[in-house]
Amino acid sequence: MPARQSASRRTVLRGAAVAPVAGLGLAACSAPGNGSAEAAPTASVDLGAENEVAKGGAKLYRDHNVVVSRDGSGALKAYSTICTHAGCAINKLQGTTLICPCHGSEFDALTGKVVESPATVPLNELPVKTAKGRIIAGPGA
Repeated sequence: MPARQSASRRTVLRGAAVAPVAGLGLAACSAPGNGSAEAAPTASVDLGAENEVAKGGAKLYRDHNVVVSRDGSGALKAYSTICTHAGCAINKLQGTTLICPCHGSEFDALTGKVVESPATVPLNELPVKTAKGRIIAGPGA
């Protein structure tokens, strides 16, 4: 009976060391809070006081993956802050520009439009209203 070759200790250890590193790229876009599983509110959510969003400004609500902006006339708009490029949760608002941490896409928080690729599709608009001095966004708002 021929002798069966077994993997050397070095081969096994090398494979074990490479496996976690190979998964890092995937983990960057699929870690909790970065995936599209938490895309947008599935029910109406109370985001906070109406006066938290100034005319011509925007506020990022990271816990709900929503940005709310107010145009010069005072009208509110809300958008999902899940990047339309790779589904990462946008976690940075600089002025009225949303910046995705995964690949650098940028969006205008006042319009939801892409201002810097790689994203090519605008953010998803969400229903938004005010009730009793509070901002309510999501389905049913």
